[in-house]
Order: sequence, then C-alpha cells, then structure tokens
Amino acid sequence: MAYADHSQGSSRTISIIIVALIHAVLGYAFVTGLGMKYVKKAAEQLNVIDVKEEPPPPDEEPPPPPPDQPVEPPPVVAPPPIVQTPAPAPPIQTVRTPPPVFNPVPVAAPPPPAPPPPEVPASRASPRSSPGSWLSDADYPSRAQREERSGTAGFRLEIGPDGRVTNCTITSSTGHADLDEATCRLLPRRARFKPATAAGGGPMSDTYNGRITWRLPE
Repeated sequence: MAYADHSQGSSRTISIIIVALIHAVLGYAFVTGLGMKYVKKAAEQLNVIDVKEEPPPPDEEPPPPPPDQPVEPPPVVAPPPIVQTPAPAPPIQTVRTPPPVFNPVPVAAPPPPAPPPPEVPASRASPRSSPGSWLSDADYPSRAQREERSGTAGFRLEIGPDGRVTNCTITSSTGHADLDEATCRLLPRRARFKPATAAGGGPMSDTYNGRITWRLPE
C-alpha cells in the first residue's frame, strides 16, 4: 500500500508538470506569433496520461452493542453514626497575684527625756519694799490720763538668784495696751527682791505673781 501511494503521487506530479509546459508553450506561441501548426503538432505528440484515483476503502461497520445486562441496585450503605464531639473547655486563665507591697512604717523616734522637775526653793523670793511703792502718779501714761482710762493689770515677774527681775509677763490685761506696756516697762526697774534659797541654802531663781491698779490721780 505504501508503494502504490508513492506511484500515484509521482504520476500526478508528472501530469501537472506536462500541463504546465503545454500552457507555457501555448502562451509563448501566442506571444511570439508562431503558427498554429507548430502548436498543433506539439499537441499531437503529447501523451496524456489519465490517472484514476482508487476509491476510498469502505467504512467499517460499528460493532454491535453489547447485550443488555441487568442493572444491579447500588448497595445500601448505612450512614455513619453521628458522634457528638463535646465542646472544648474554655481556656484556663491564670491570674497572677502581685506580691504584697511592703510599706515600711517609719518608727517614730523616742521622745526626749522629760526635764527634771524644777527644784522647789526652800524659801520663796520676797519683795524688799512694798509693791505699792513701785509705781507713782507720775508714772501714769499721759494719754490714758487725758482720756481718763484706768484698770488693773495682773503680772508675773521672773527673779534671778541676785534678786533682780529678769522678765515681766502680763497675765491679765487692764484692757488698755498703753497701761499694760507701762506696767512691764517700769516693774523690772523698780522692784527688788530678796532671792529665794534652795534646800542647800544657796540662792536660786524664782517667780513672783502680783496685781497692780492704775487709778487716775486726784
């Protein structure tokens, strides 16, 4: 079969070439004006080969269908059992408790020791002169006298071991600042005391409390 196909192809090729040559010669003759006799003579000498094509092979008949076979029903498959999966437990959150904060409590310093109680004199300080003589009408403040103001002042005198007044404090006011000021300004200058004596017989400091009344001069 392969050889026959090759021969048919070669014959067709030769026929095509011959026909092409004939057309070329005829065209050339027509162009150059050659006589028809040459063309006719050349055409008589040509051998035309009629190549017959082989008929195609007959179509093959399809094979007969297979005989009908009974269709078996599909096997019954039981569904898988439903397994209930328990829900996952919630995650356990660990809460870290911070350690207790230690705040040191400051310890107060112990109080200083109490001073020893004052020594009680064996004998108290006493005025060397009458307290009424410590002030006179000439000591009356002029403004208070013009305004006719008077009053009684309470005082406390601090007396040193030498019997002199070292400090004066108003314990009850006359109600007038100038009369109170005159009281503590004049008494340390005028008052003199016999100093107090300690248990051992030596002089010691002491205090003296008294009252003085400022009366307008007549």
